[in-house]
Amino acid sequence: MKELIVRKVTATSDAPWDEVLKSLETARWNVADTVNWPEYSYRPQVQFRMSYTDTAFLLQYEVNEQSVRAVAAGDNGEVWKDSCVEFFVTPADDGIYYNFEFNCAGTCLLAAGASRNGREAAQPAVISPIRRQPSLGRHPFGERKDKTEWNLALVIPYTCLFKHPGYSPAGKTVRANFYKCGDDLTVPHFLSWNPIKTEKPDFHRPEFFGTVKFA
Repeated sequence: MKELIVRKVTATSDAPWDEVLKSLETARWNVADTVNWPEYSYRPQVQFRMSYTDTAFLLQYEVNEQSVRAVAAGDNGEVWKDSCVEFFVTPADDGIYYNFEFNCAGTCLLAAGASRNGREAAQPAVISPIRRQPSLGRHPFGERKDKTEWNLALVIPYTCLFKHPGYSPAGKTVRANFYKCGDDLTVPHFLSWNPIKTEKPDFHRPEFFGTVKFA
C-alpha cells in the first residue's frame, strides 16, 4: 500500500491562483501510473501533487496523453467518459468515501456513499464552490486526436465533504486513491496511484485505497 504525506500551507482558499500554485510548488509530485488491467495497457503520463489549508484541499494534476476530450457540459455529468482525473477519499472511519471526478475542462462529478451502488450525488450548491483552473479552458469540446499536455489546479473546500460537516483533515490519516481514465476516448485507459486488484476496471474499491497523512 502506497503512502502520501500532505503538508499544510498558508494560502487561503480564496487566494489568487498564483498564490495557490506557489503553495502547491512546495508539494512533491506523485505519479498515477499503475496499469491494473492488461487489456487497457495505454499509459498516459500523469502526475499530481497535493497540499491543504485550514479550509480546503489544494490539488493539481499534470497530464500528457495522445488525445483529449471534454464532452460533459455540466457538473455531475459523465465526466469519466472524457479525459478525466479523479480523487477518491474516505475521510473518517465510517466507511463513507467521496468520488471527486474532473474532466480536463474542470467539469466535476461528486458523490458520497459506502459503495458503488446507492451513492448520493452532491447538490450544485456543494460543488459550485470548488475552484478550478484547467489549462484547456472551461468550455466543452469533442475528442481532439493530438498529443496534448494539460493541467488542472483545484481548490476543494472541506464543505464538499457534505456527509462530514465541520471536517478538517489536519493531523489525520485517511484512505484515498488518485486516478486517470478516459472511458470513451479512442484509446480508453484506467490508471491508478495505488494498485487495484480486480478482474475488471473498478475505481470504486476503497479496500485498495492508499494511505494519506495530513501533517
